[in-house]
Order: sequence, then C-alpha cells, then structure tokens
Amino acid sequence: MTRYVFVTGGVVSSLGKGIAAASLAAVLEARGLKVTLLKLDPYINVDPGTMSPFQHGEVFVTDDGAETDLDLGHYERFTRATMSKRNNFTTGQVYDEVLRKERRGDYLGGTVQVIPHITDEIKRRVIAGAEGADVAVVEVGGTVGDIESQPFLEALRQLKLEAGSSHALLMHLTLVPYLPTAGEIKTKPTQHSVKELRSIGLQADVLLCRCSVDIDVSARKKISLFTNVEERAVIPVLDADSIYKIPKNLHENGLDDYILDRFGMSPMAADFSEWDDVVAREFADRRARVKVGMVGKYTELVDAYKSLNEALGHAGLHTNTHVDIEYIDAEDLETKGIEPLTKLDAVLVPGGFGDRGIEGKIAAVKYAREHRIPYLGICLGMHMAMIEFARNVCGLSGAHSTEMNADTRYPIIGLITEWQTESGGLEVRDEHSDMGGTMRLGSQPCYLVDGTRTRDIYGSDVIRERHRHRYEVNNTLVPKLEAQGMTISGWSQDKGLVEMVELSDHPWFVACQFHPEFTSRPRGGHPLFSSFINAAVEVKQA
Repeated sequence: MTRYVFVTGGVVSSLGKGIAAASLAAVLEARGLKVTLLKLDPYINVDPGTMSPFQHGEVFVTDDGAETDLDLGHYERFTRATMSKRNNFTTGQVYDEVLRKERRGDYLGGTVQVIPHITDEIKRRVIAGAEGADVAVVEVGGTVGDIESQPFLEALRQLKLEAGSSHALLMHLTLVPYLPTAGEIKTKPTQHSVKELRSIGLQADVLLCRCSVDIDVSARKKISLFTNVEERAVIPVLDADSIYKIPKNLHENGLDDYILDRFGMSPMAADFSEWDDVVAREFADRRARVKVGMVGKYTELVDAYKSLNEALGHAGLHTNTHVDIEYIDAEDLETKGIEPLTKLDAVLVPGGFGDRGIEGKIAAVKYAREHRIPYLGICLGMHMAMIEFARNVCGLSGAHSTEMNADTRYPIIGLITEWQTESGGLEVRDEHSDMGGTMRLGSQPCYLVDGTRTRDIYGSDVIRERHRHRYEVNNTLVPKLEAQGMTISGWSQDKGLVEMVELSDHPWFVACQFHPEFTSRPRGGHPLFSSFINAAVEVKQA
C-alpha cells in the first residue's frame, strides 16, 4: 500500500515547498523506493494554461499533455518519475468534475456540499495519482490559513486519518526568521503556523524550518515543545548555495530515516553518487564563460522561463561552461535599438503568445544570423526565425504569422485546424475553440533528417519532445525557404508538420517547434542545449 507524505507551508509563501518536496522524493528514490509527487493547486482556474506567466510563472507540460504548475518541473528534475495529468489538479478541476456529476444526476438529487462531495473528489484524485508508488509526496499550494486551500487540507485530514499513522504523515515547511539586530532567531511564527494547522484538525509530524542561520539544539527543543513535534523531526533547512545540495542535506539531518521509521520501511542505504557528481560539476572550475541573451517578453519574472533557465544551467554543467543569462525585453529592441545584442555570445528566443515584442524578436534573429553567433529558437522562436529568413533572405516582404497578422500576403505560420495523433486519430480545432487545453500538447515523435546538424546532435533518427502551441508552419511556402538555404531537419509523424529547421551555412542556427527544456535534467542534461552552449564557446574562442 502506498504511503503518503503531505507537504504544507506556513507563515509566508515562496519558502520552497516545491524544492523541499522534490528533494525529499530524491532522497527516498536514492534509497531505492519508487516515488511519485502530486501538486494540489487551490486556485479556481481549471489549469495554468491560460494564466499570465507574470502571475504564475511558466506552464510546465507533462509527457501526456497536461498544462501544469511549474513545481512539476522540479519534481521531474529531481527524480526519475515522469509526471502526468494525474500529478497536478486545481480547485477548478475538482469543482468542474463535481458539477458535471451533479448535472448527470450522479448524486440522486442530494444537496452537493464541500464535505463530502468536494473532499471526496480530492481524495479520489490523490489516491489515483499515487497509485503504484511506494511513497507519494503530496504538496498543497499556498499557505495554511488561506481560505482557498481549506477543502484540500480537510481532504488530507481525512486521508491521514483513514490511512493511519504508519501510512501517512504531514510535513510542514515554515519560516524561522533571524533578526540581525537582536542576534537571534524567532520561533514564534512557526508556533503560530502549527497552531493554525491544529485549528483545522491537522497535527504536523515533521517540521522543515527555513532559516538563514543554523538552528541550535535549544531552539529545536523549544520548537518541539511548543508544536508537539518530536525533536528529531524538527529539521533545519538552511539557505543553500545550490539546490542540488538539498537532498543530501535533508538526509544528513535525518529526515528520511525518521519518515521511514514511521512507515515501518527499511530500504537500502542512500546512494547520492549522482547528486555528488552534479554538485561537483557545479562548483568545479569551468573552461569558459558565455553570455546567452534570452529575448522574450516575460523577462521581468525569471520564473516565466524556469525550465529554460534550468536547461541552460544543466548544459553548463555538462559542457563545463559558465552560462550567464542576459534577459532582454524584446520591446526594448524595437524602441531602443539592438545594442544589447552586441555583447552576447549566443541568442535564444523562447516560446510565447501574442504580438507584443514580435519585431524585436525578429531583429534578434536577424542579428544572430548575420553576425554568425549561435541561435536557438524554441516554438515561437522557430516561427520568428522562419519569418525573418523569409523577409530578409527570400525577399518575401511582409511575411508573417497569421497569429499576428491575419491578412499577411505571405503567411509563413498559420493556425492549424487539424492534425493526426500518434494513435491515428484526428484532432480538430477552429477559431471558436476554447483557448485553454486546445493546443498541440505533450510528447510526440519527431523524425530527423539524415545529414543534418540536428540528426548529429541527437544521434537518433526519431526523438520525442513535448509540444505546447497553436500555430504551425505553412508548408506551401516551405519550398521558397528551402530554395534559399533553410533546411527542414525534423518532421512530425505523418511528415505533415515542420518540427525543426536549421541553416547549414551558419556556425550553429537551429530552431524547433517543441519545448526541449521540459526534458532537460541536471543528471543528464539535454543534447540540444549542450550543443548550443558548446557552439557558443567555440565561436567565442575562434
């Protein structure tokens, strides 16, 4: 039977519940257990797919095509588990399902209530998401005391009671602030946070105490006494200079031993050799330093490009290179000129939606192409590369995407209305379709063309990468681009959709329709990003 570790947070948000949950899962996995993780999001949106990145950060896409919270990216980067639609759900999804059942008459005309109907649906989803794992780490978004999270916490209270103390426990992440003027830490916020938990019937079994300085034994005893948590289960979590040190830090503080004792489990000793290698790479002397310009429109919030930032960092680890990311607002390139591009060793244009900053992104592509510095275009970044090439190399003046200009004379990119699925079915979409959940989503095969740079990078004829987009390349205009030197290096399963392009007469110019950042991992990197950073080093040193 699956064991559950429920993870909540208190005092303030952004303490790092996602990293803490992922790190615990990494420790348990290092001890030979099969682990999965779930994120329960209290907001009423059905999914993060239509939410602004400025509010929510990036939308992470799972292998099976769910648009999810960015914490699922942490889960996959810290473990070998592959997340799916079952691993993330929101209040909106729960209420939507309950209301559908009520409309069908499933409740036989009874009054539909938060308890038991909403809480039962939450429990059903948690149990389904945890199925098959030895341990499921279940994170609840927000902080204790938020009105939005109360149904989730009540559902977890019921699950904890039903599963029993040997199969479920609650791990609470809280802040222990250090006041420099007083020269001491304060435990009162943690006491009040646990008191808030108790008021809704939940007792913390483990406390992860975030602090910028060490929490001494006397402070841990005090926290234990006033929160009714065993002293050995009061775990200090100090600020770390690398998130990849956190799993081993938790282990050295006895977190996994305590949890496994509670669960009556005795798996193998922890093997941290892979994480030790990642940390060693992170702090090793690097052969070179390169500056990559990320040209987008969400540059004020770096979490909007969380997986991309991580993927570039992983590439640095695996190519022994310091990678400095320069965030460049595409609109600034339109209004202030391209001077920021002159200091770069490589250019990356990421995915995005809408027409804001488009001409700035096209200017960045043009600069990278003409100045022969490595260019990587992802999703919208591929569209911009093809539009720039069409305008400035092929002479197709005004070439554009119908997403930004429905009346363009040369629609290089257009809204695809149907495409074949891997199972042979047909997905259909039109301008009246809902905005959310109607994109081409999830992992799909890409067939690489022999003799191309892309084929050499991946070392395989067929790859799988994750998609998230509505617009595709208009194949009727592809011959005009190919005639001037652009190579189509990757195609979809039915050879009907362009997946990758490159320029063979450029040191390194590659663009893809999919999002390779979602499958980059610290322990393995990603071939496309590693090749991109290697090229930046080579061009800089040439």
